[in-house]
This record gives sequence, structure tokens and C-alpha cells, in this order.
Amino acid sequence: MRVPSVLKACQGRPTILGHRGCCSSHSVSTSPPTLAFVPACQPPDPTEVQKLQEFVSRSRRLFVLTGAGISTESGIPDYRSERVGLYARTDRRPVQHVEFLRSARARQKYWARNFVGWPQFSSHQPNVAHWTLQRWERLGKIHWLVTQNVDALHAKAGNQRLTELHGCTHRVLCLGCGDRTPRHALQERFQALNPTWRAEALGVAPDGDVFLTDEEVLRFHVPPCGKCGGALKPDVTFFGDTVSKQKVDFVYERLAESDSVLVVYSAYKFALAARDRKQPIAIVNIGPTRADPFAALKLSSRCGELLPLIALK
Repeated sequence: MRVPSVLKACQGRPTILGHRGCCSSHSVSTSPPTLAFVPACQPPDPTEVQKLQEFVSRSRRLFVLTGAGISTESGIPDYRSERVGLYARTDRRPVQHVEFLRSARARQKYWARNFVGWPQFSSHQPNVAHWTLQRWERLGKIHWLVTQNVDALHAKAGNQRLTELHGCTHRVLCLGCGDRTPRHALQERFQALNPTWRAEALGVAPDGDVFLTDEEVLRFHVPPCGKCGGALKPDVTFFGDTVSKQKVDFVYERLAESDSVLVVYSAYKFALAARDRKQPIAIVNIGPTRADPFAALKLSSRCGELLPLIALK
């Protein structure tokens, strides 16, 4: 199968640009991954585990969808989890696409916060659920994996048959000329432009963001594109923006080639498409989802506990 060239940068190992850590006095303190951002749930039920085992065993071309929940076990918070997600913990909201494009002040605020949070965010590693899905791909079980996450953890784990639907924070895009560069290179430019700037993070948000005061942000300098002088943006789909039609069509093509769908905290519209194709769907998600009514199987367990229990034969 030939992958369109425009999508190659969104799949597999080529997405890993700048995974090396950047140590800085501006960074928030790092700590081992915890379950602080994972909602409370019961251990996997043996009967449900057996049902999922049968579901996966029957599949020959499994299509996997993952969302933010899979990365919470790596210590990355999400937006919507009950009691522990960003929306439950604070009234702060992520930057909107139109605001970022129109406002230099919004871009300054975003990049200042991202600069502080980047060393910790970029250091997060795949958890056992990521490694399990990589193993399933290596053994031929997974036909394609689509993630809504922008943290590169599937790519770090080594998945190749991968589409990062919303892009990846490890790349930076110029809004003027379209040039893409590694995020770690921008971190070095930030450090050079802001040698005496200091800020104290007031909390950690998803996608490499932290909370800063307005006064701290005002003193932060943002470099332009090194090629054309244009404004820089992370190579991700912000809230209020849309994924390109070409990428969405590519995902639908991979879905059409598959015989069953495993949803791990993610992607309602692709689950709808699977339902319309009469493809069996299994969902792993702590709490209800909109796709539950048409799923053949729903498990409200932590994916890092559940997925490793499934044996491939």
C-alpha cells in the first residue's frame, strides 16, 4: 500500500523530530509517570477480558483508534476526564485556532507557556498500553492505528502503520512558507532570545502547556521563521481548526480495509463510520462514550491494565 507523500510526515518513526530532552532552568520539575490524571476505575473483569480476547482473536485486520486517555498513564493530563481532566480542574481553556492566527499576543502567550512546559512534556515516554499496541502491530494484528494525540508516544513506541490525526507537537510549522522544523531546534532559539527570562509554572495542562502570569508572558520573545520571517505554530490541529480532507480520506480508506475496530478513548466519527460499515466495535474507556450504544463490547478499565492481558495467537 502506497502512503501519500503529504502524509508520510504524520506516520510512524518519521514523526519523531526532536525527541531529545532540553534541560533548562525554566522547566517545570520532572517526576516519574503517575496515575494522577487517570480517572478512578475498577480492575479488569475476567469475563470482559475474555470477551475482548475473543474479539481481538477474531480480527485479522484490526483498526485501532486512540485518544488522550491512553497517554494519561504516561503522566500527561487530558481535557475531559472526570475530576482529573483540565476542564474539571480549572476554568482555563486551550488556545483557539483563529485566536492564534490573528493575535501576536496569543502566539506570544502560547509559546511562552509551551517553552516552559516543553522539557517535561517532551520527556514523557510510552506506557505499557503503547508498547502493547506496538507489539500487536509487529505481530501483524493491527492493520492501522489512528491517534488523536499530539504527544508522539505511539511513534516513540515504534508504531509504523500510524496516522497522527491532529499532528504532532514535536514539529513546528511556519504559517508563511510552510517549512517544518524540529521542536527541539525552536527550544534552542527560545533560550538564545530569552537568556535572562524566568517564569514559575502555576500548573500543568495537556499538550505541553503550563500556566503563567500575564506579566511573565509579556517579557517573553518569540523568534520568527528562519527562512521567511513568518509566524511559527506547532504542527498540530488547534481547537476550532479542521483536519485536512486528504488526511481524513486516507484514514477512511484504512478503515474500509479493516475488519474490526478497537476504540481506546477516541474518535466518535470514525466509530460512526465503522458502525455504518457493520464492522464490529470494541471500546475501552473509563466512563461512557457516545459510541457505546452501537459497540459490540464496552470495557471501563484502564488500558494499561487491560490490553497486556490479551494474548495474540
